[in-house]
Amino acid sequence: MTVLRSYLQWPGGKSHIVTALRAFLPPGRRLIEPFVGAGSVFLNTDYPEYLLGEVNHDLILTHQMLQAHGESFIESSRTLFVPENNTPERYYELRDEFNSMVDPWRRATLFVYLNRHGIHGLMRYNHRGHFNTSFGYRTRIYFPETEMRLFAEHAKRASFVHADFRDLMSEARPGDVVYCDPPYVPLSDTANFTEYAPGGFSWHDHMTLAERARELASRGVTVVISNHRTPETESLYQGAMIVSVKAPRRIGSHQLHTARVAEEILAIYKAN
Repeated sequence: MTVLRSYLQWPGGKSHIVTALRAFLPPGRRLIEPFVGAGSVFLNTDYPEYLLGEVNHDLILTHQMLQAHGESFIESSRTLFVPENNTPERYYELRDEFNSMVDPWRRATLFVYLNRHGIHGLMRYNHRGHFNTSFGYRTRIYFPETEMRLFAEHAKRASFVHADFRDLMSEARPGDVVYCDPPYVPLSDTANFTEYAPGGFSWHDHMTLAERARELASRGVTVVISNHRTPETESLYQGAMIVSVKAPRRIGSHQLHTARVAEEILAIYKAN
């Protein structure tokens, strides 16, 4: 089955997870995603309702703008996808504008631009909360018009909220299904790509997430969590059904560094 792609680039991609998830996400009245990211799972499922959250305010703002304004937001975003904006000098000018911008419309269109022109779709912020992903040096830049229209259409059934995962999971009720795609635990001490929003995601956060998943399962809510497969995560998700997924890793400064295959897991806490 075809996997629909998001209009935003996302480090590593999620097509392998989407394919595996289809077999383990049960039917329900609503899918809740506390880490919606680019929305690949949301786009490739068919629930009556969606509650989709993130701690990254810019990401949620952009989804909300596309949801609410559709074609006009697409056309406004398109104006930034011109050859003269595909240079490092112009990229860093627009990045500076984004970091000082308070107008939500302009900030959201700039977010789409930065996501597609920056390196590998990374969303990295410094300690002051400023977006600081480097220029991507792509010869050609693809404007995701088709993907934006598909997203806007599917979003008619969704609510996007800027929220911590704890708050969003507390909204789950019997009949809901929860999928969690947190920042993955690093495979090495230096492979730390958790700071996609200011503040990062600690090991204590991972422990809290697993605990909340067990609590929800005991109250009739199925929860599925994805992560790297490591001895630590296998111990963390004790009591869940574990499914292995092979996944290409695409984080790195050069394409030659993206061919390694890592093993991921789906930890499935079935509703009791």
